Amino acid sequence: MAVVVALGAFLMTLFGGWTAQRVTDRRHLVLGLAGGLMLGVVGLDLLPEAMEAAGEKVFGVPQALLLFVGGFLFAHVVERLLAVRSAAHGAEPGERVPQVGLTAAAAMVGHSLMDGIALGAAFQVGGGMGATVALAVITHDFADGFNTYTITSLYGNARRKALAMLVADALAPIVGAASTLLFTLPEELLGSYLGFFGGALLYLAAAEILPEAHHDHPARTTLLCTVAGVGFIWLVVGLSSG
Repeated sequence: MAVVVALGAFLMTLFGGWTAQRVTDRRHLVLGLAGGLMLGVVGLDLLPEAMEAAGEKVFGVPQALLLFVGGFLFAHVVERLLAVRSAAHGAEPGERVPQVGLTAAAAMVGHSLMDGIALGAAFQVGGGMGATVALAVITHDFADGFNTYTITSLYGNARRKALAMLVADALAPIVGAASTLLFTLPEELLGSYLGFFGGALLYLAAAEILPEAHHDHPARTTLLCTVAGVGFIWLVVGLSSG
């Protein structure tokens, strides 16, 4: 049953990527919405789940929050190192490095894989729990597909690479759900991963996506798209927990 539901997540992810691709003439609005979706996913979905699963304190700070900060710093360090390496090979200062986009998209694929694992584990607990998690996964996979395509493209990768990462992201929940027939991921490990991934995702939203959205078009409509993105994730979280 979990694998069948994951097919819905597959289609929703592709729809999100298709939407991001079709509105390229309004790029600033796309980026504003993507930033809001990412902010909402991190603050309203990933971090609360991470705190619940890995909230044990390490030297006075919850483990999930330590990994959240670690993920933020990791994304910053990786981007800086790749930028320095690119500059050494003749790239212009401030020019975006395609590898950063691919790395970020790969992290999105990893997140979708965990979505599938969570979906499979929920159905192992019971049908009611599985239905609740399925609603959350399928709905917010639109945001995952949208963000995966947007991030890959933003860093200068070719369209075929963006589409390849989108397809990988769409397939990941199916693979994750199927894998739960073989094993179950420990809750604390899952929470630690969510915290780390949330920090990296927040860095991309705050340091790259949103500044780019307002760089050439500092319009109110762009800001409204960001707020709408956060509101959409809030709606998803509310419906899935209701």
